[in-house]
Amino acid sequence: MPGAIYAEGLVKTFGDVRALDGVDLDVPEGTVLGLLGPNGAGKTTAVRVLTTLLQPDSGKAVVAGMDVLKHPNEVRRCIGLSGQFAAVDEYLTGRENLQMVGQLYQMSARDAKVRAGELLDRFNLADAADRPAKTYSGGMRRRLDLAAALVVSPPVMFMDEPTTGLDPRNRMQLWEVIEELVGGGTTLLLTTQYLEEADHLAHDICVIDHGKVIARGTADQLKAQTGGERVEVVVQHPDQITPAREVLLGFGKGEVAIAEHTRKLTVPVTGGAKLLAEVIRELDTRGVEIDDIGLRRPTLDDVFISLTGHAAELQDEENGQSQGAKDAKDAKDPKDAKARKSRKESVK
Repeated sequence: MPGAIYAEGLVKTFGDVRALDGVDLDVPEGTVLGLLGPNGAGKTTAVRVLTTLLQPDSGKAVVAGMDVLKHPNEVRRCIGLSGQFAAVDEYLTGRENLQMVGQLYQMSARDAKVRAGELLDRFNLADAADRPAKTYSGGMRRRLDLAAALVVSPPVMFMDEPTTGLDPRNRMQLWEVIEELVGGGTTLLLTTQYLEEADHLAHDICVIDHGKVIARGTADQLKAQTGGERVEVVVQHPDQITPAREVLLGFGKGEVAIAEHTRKLTVPVTGGAKLLAEVIRELDTRGVEIDDIGLRRPTLDDVFISLTGHAAELQDEENGQSQGAKDAKDAKDPKDAKARKSRKESVK
């Protein structure tokens, strides 16, 4: 039985770029799937297809039991979407933005107003509720956009890099909101470049690169694929690199990586904190003086490099143009500005 979000063999091309190359996904109801990968990997394109904003060249997609291609309007009624970039109307106040979204979902004016107030409090925007969104900081606009995605309580949510631009306090607050939603039965597909975010929120993770799913599993399983735990040692003097290397070889499960300019040695290990204590004792016995030592798990970059062979890329999936440049171009369109003013009048 397919999950609340299901995709099979999704293919989408933009000219010579194959943004999706046979993507398969299956997200059980009431769970979070983290879609992890570098920029340009195909994450946003997958979200656009699943939310009816793009049609795939081939493949199948089902959301909340409905075929995305056959029943797009029905799919839109039961999903929430927070895009990668804040999509708020800068000519409306924060409160008006949320009320407008509520009315678009056929909420009564009174209910939309009440819901807007609840969300403004929840995202620490109450003090700026009646200011035009164009006066908001980047982080405030991002929070307003996230609030707009939650005006209704959809059974299926899509969040495309939702914490980009948020400070640590607001990031943690959003994590709490997501946990509440999922605890209430919402299914979530979350795209992110932050492994710690996926680690905290996702039940399962798919790593996507060049339009293909190249790895699946929990955060712990993905980290294990990159070599598990590592001991890092920074010695005080360059002439102590050799004896430190000999010590680490005795405890490690592979070659010792040496960065001579920083006097840092790294080796993959198993054994956790107990092994780290043994390494410290042996270094002391050998007379190796250290500036720093620690046990760490693979970072996001480690996972990217191990699974994809490269670090994060910076091109847009469709044509290499940054979304910020696209937004700036759109903002210069006088017809677009006129349309925004018209929307403000309709809300009032």
